[in-house]
Amino acid sequence: MATESECPEGGEPVDLYIYDLTQGLAALLSPAIMGRQVEGVWHTSLVVFGREYYYGGGGIASAPIGGTMAGQPREIQRLGVTYVPTAVFREYLQGLAATTFAGSAYSLLEHNCNHFTDEVAQFLCGARIPKHIVQQPETDLPPPFRAALENLLRAPDGGQSINGGGVRYDRQDSPDYLTLNTQIEEARAQSSVLEQRRTALADKLARKERRREKKRRKQGGGDPSNEQDMAEAVEAPPQEELRARAGPSSEPEEDERGAAELRRRAKDPPITFKDIDGAAEFAKLQAAVGNLTLSPEEHQSLSELEQYLVQGEGSWALGDEFLSFIGRLLNADSSEEIRVATLRCLAAMALRDDVSLLLHQDRRSHAVMNYARRIDQLPQAEQSALALALCNLFENISSSEWLLYISEWEVDGQAVSNIRVTTKVAVHATLSEDATLRDIGTALMYNMATKEVKTVVFDDVSVELAMALLQLLAGAPGEELLFRAVAALARLAHHSSEVGQLVAMVGPPPDNYRGMSPRCDEKIDLIMQKVK
Repeated sequence: MATESECPEGGEPVDLYIYDLTQGLAALLSPAIMGRQVEGVWHTSLVVFGREYYYGGGGIASAPIGGTMAGQPREIQRLGVTYVPTAVFREYLQGLAATTFAGSAYSLLEHNCNHFTDEVAQFLCGARIPKHIVQQPETDLPPPFRAALENLLRAPDGGQSINGGGVRYDRQDSPDYLTLNTQIEEARAQSSVLEQRRTALADKLARKERRREKKRRKQGGGDPSNEQDMAEAVEAPPQEELRARAGPSSEPEEDERGAAELRRRAKDPPITFKDIDGAAEFAKLQAAVGNLTLSPEEHQSLSELEQYLVQGEGSWALGDEFLSFIGRLLNADSSEEIRVATLRCLAAMALRDDVSLLLHQDRRSHAVMNYARRIDQLPQAEQSALALALCNLFENISSSEWLLYISEWEVDGQAVSNIRVTTKVAVHATLSEDATLRDIGTALMYNMATKEVKTVVFDDVSVELAMALLQLLAGAPGEELLFRAVAALARLAHHSSEVGQLVAMVGPPPDNYRGMSPRCDEKIDLIMQKVK
């Protein structure tokens, strides 16, 4: 197989990127559903001339290499080398986009991305993609399952949307689609720059206000009312940022959504774990770090934590480097005892109504969320403490919204966001064999799904959350966990029509669990209204 460096002069490598749209779910569920193993549901794209080209319900599209919502490819194959000029290739694609591979011609199983890459590969270098990928609908999917799958995975606009895998094709047909893609990417880049500037401004204002508050207190002029003024001043930039991004008409909508959230919380309060003693947890952390060599700045951060968690001071007590200190304590070089104690301190801090002011600092280093995304690699005690901290952040509206942010950053070439990390923690904990972790996980799942949010927030994770809940139901949980599961499923079915279709296709049928309690039956009724 040739590598890029081995390409003859003037040639361009042609690579096939192979993705599993189910992110491993096909391999997990196929034995139960189909009676045999299916390794994945394959999506492919071609990488050539420095871009990645693919086909979906919106037609042909391109993106920077690895820049699609499919994430990381499961496999990359070198198909060959092409000598077709770039201009000729683009003209060829424009012809396909207007004819054979127009958006209207797309069929999930009969005329899809794999047929596109197979045809274009032949044009570029005379190669074919692996036969088993093109023929998968016939070989791996029996007719009833194919019909159910096509119905499940079809987006309302006719495009393909696999929410659990994060792949979405929703471009409108356009003869100038290459130009349009370029313009979109330029706009996104500009938006990213503006986002960074707004974040820097918010952080700068927050630091300024904390310094002012500390100075007032040192001078003996502290007034309890000033703390509220300070909190409002610090929180203002993120709110203004959201309004600026949403447009001039967003403020009434935000007010209405906030009122709806308060009404929902009054009716269905979040499930949090308040029986945690902040002072006791700090004492454990202080003892655990006793043999750790701390810098003067880290000693200061430890003192700030004591002021906040034990003495009850406001978030003004936490300095600019506090989250860097937390990041160090959560580092793999620390002992498990230190990491668990740190996480349990965070779980106690999460119950405070001003903790969101601290969380906004994490937009710079993502110390907490970069640690949380590795939950499946952590010892059991750390998993439970981490899930507890995230679950308790649902105690207050502002901190719960932070957990569901959809803004992305990159780690090891993968797009990461708060909502994706929160989803991973919730799914992993819910499906754990450990009873304590499963209890926290189902509470976190309930809190996520029942939160009053705009539907778009759950576009990429609804199916993944629902699949975990259905697996939990298959284990016949007790009444409390059953209620959390069906309540969450009911809300997810409200957010996404695909969840109801998933329940119908995969099961188990929610009706099987009627009679456990009136509150469970009420949620099951709501689910069945969405099952088609």
